[in-house]
Parts: sequence; C-alpha cells; structure tokens
Amino acid sequence: MDKVRYAVVGVNKEGIGRKHAIAITETEGAELVLLCDNDLEADRCDDMAGGVAAVAEELKVGYTYDYKDILTNDEIDAVVVATPDHLHRDIVVDLLNAGKHVLCEKPMALCREDCVAMIRAAKANDRFLMVGQIVRKNPTFIRAKEIIDSGEIGELVCVESEYAHDYSGMQSGWRRDPDHPRHIITGGGCHAVDMLRWIAGNPTEVFAYANHKVLKDFPVPDSTVAVVKFPNDVIGRVYCSMSAKRLATMRSVFYGTEGTLIVDDYHKEFVIYKDNIIEGEKKYLGQEAHSVEIRLDIEPCTHNCKGEIVEFTDVLLGKAPMTVDGVEGGSTVSVCEAIVKSFQTGEKVQISYDFFNED
Repeated sequence: MDKVRYAVVGVNKEGIGRKHAIAITETEGAELVLLCDNDLEADRCDDMAGGVAAVAEELKVGYTYDYKDILTNDEIDAVVVATPDHLHRDIVVDLLNAGKHVLCEKPMALCREDCVAMIRAAKANDRFLMVGQIVRKNPTFIRAKEIIDSGEIGELVCVESEYAHDYSGMQSGWRRDPDHPRHIITGGGCHAVDMLRWIAGNPTEVFAYANHKVLKDFPVPDSTVAVVKFPNDVIGRVYCSMSAKRLATMRSVFYGTEGTLIVDDYHKEFVIYKDNIIEGEKKYLGQEAHSVEIRLDIEPCTHNCKGEIVEFTDVLLGKAPMTVDGVEGGSTVSVCEAIVKSFQTGEKVQISYDFFNED
C-alpha cells in the first residue's frame, strides 16, 4: 500500500467528521474517496448548515447516505467513524468485519460491552482500530507529559483534571436522547479521564458523586466529581460538567514531590512551581522558590484532527506504531463507566482492563 484511501462516516458542515475529512485531504499518503451521513434532512433544508452533500461538493468527492455502501467498496482501505456515540459499535464492527481499518471518534462507545465487541472484531479480522482521543494530540498536554516524564516536578503525588462545558445551546438532539443516555463523564469527560490515564496510568478504583441541577431536559446528571486511585499511590480527582457557565476548559493540575504543573488546553501558556529554581537553592530573588511562577509559552490545538489522521495513515503505511488502539480507547470508557456505576450505587468501584477473557 503506497497510500491510504479513506471514507468518513458522520459528516455535516458543523461536526467533527468534516474536520477529519479536511485533514485527510491535507495529509501526505492519504486520499479522501467518500463521505457518508444518513441525515438527508440536512441536505434538504436551506436553514441548516448543510449535510454530507454540501461537504462532498466542498471537497470534490462522492457521498452516500448509507454506510453499508462502504462495506463492499474495494476502493476504500480505512474509515473514520464520527457518528453519534451510541452508533459506533454496529458501524465499527461491520466495517472491521468487511476488512476495513477504522479510526473511531471518542468516546469509543458509551459502555464497556460495546468496546469489547469492537476490540474483538479488530483482532478477529486482523485490522487496525484506532480511537480518536484527541487530547493526546494537543501540544499543551504533550508538553505537560514530557515535563512530568522528565522528572521536572519529581514523583507524581496527585493529579486533577476537569471537563467543564455548557451544552445548553447545543442543537444536536442525540446528546439528550433518553433512549440512548449519554453520561457526560463518558461523552465529554472521557477527555479528562484519558489524559490522566495517559500521564498517571490506569486507575484501579473510583468513587463518585453526581447531581442534576441545571439541564433538566437531559436524561442524565449534568455534573460529576470522581475521586480516582492511580498506580504508585497517586490520588486524583476528575470534575465533569455540561452546564458550567464559563468558557469550555480542561484545566489540569499535576502535583509532584518537587513541583506543581498547571495547564489549560485553551491558554497559550502554563505554569510550573519548583521546589528549587536554582539547584540546591530554596530561595529565588529573596522569595521561597516554590512560590515563584515559571511560565512556559505553548500554542494549544484543541481539535488536532490532522494529528490523528497523520498517525493513522503512518500506521497503515507501516511507518509508525499506533498510540491509541482499541484497548486504550476501551480502557478510558471502562473508567468512565465505573464512575457512572459509583455515583449510581454510592459504592467504590474496581476497574477491569481485560477485554479478551471476560464474558
């Protein structure tokens, strides 16, 4: 294979699928062949942003309203699935069984059971399955992980992250569909959970609370707080909200034995506090060194779809290893599902990462 021929499922003028499609057209070794979405109404109504036909015209490629047309299309090697979350399992499994490689948008699914089915389908068909946990392509968090891994703030003690958003103005009805309840800790908070897993390792247990005080037309709680136990005796906290009255944020704090790192994915700088700014010196210009802010410039990119497409293309061309496969995506969903179970039962919940041996 000298190039990867792509289709994208789940495309309109406003969604993430269009961003993936554009990224494919900008990536060396990738070719956009076909777009797909089943929302015919979006192409019929003048007052809507436009559906798959409008994006296909923009990008000069073909389109279809049925993803099953892709299953027997020999001109397509790989498919990006960017549909509403509850549709991922059936589409991804069908594509994998048809011999296609798949990049599935986050969250991989809304429950662990669906993740297991997708992971096993990828293994059974010897196909690549990547999950679009896009925080791992954000320069802010890439740099934060590099700093932590280098030992700059010592050994991790406590990690915190939040996904604070306001969904009140969102028009997409699938996010509030009572037939497919989408807990915000899974649908959006998976960003914060995945980033902490990436940096601190797989949590072993969680305990969580949730409430439902603002967005009463959603069928699930709109705010969640989870206390999380990580390996190496690291403790953590995740706050998730879909009703926070503020600009969207993923502000995160990493407390270490020798310093603290504070980052936010929307800001162009982040802060480090060090126990020693000058080696062996506890003071800096007359101040306690650990109270002095060291600010580092960074250029954030919150939706780096091109970074995902570049990696997946390189994987399929044999140029690079995959960093977020189905097991990684499923592990994040497993933590999120445990958080939901905890606030529903009022109990601590242990987390399993075995996707092959459990029934």
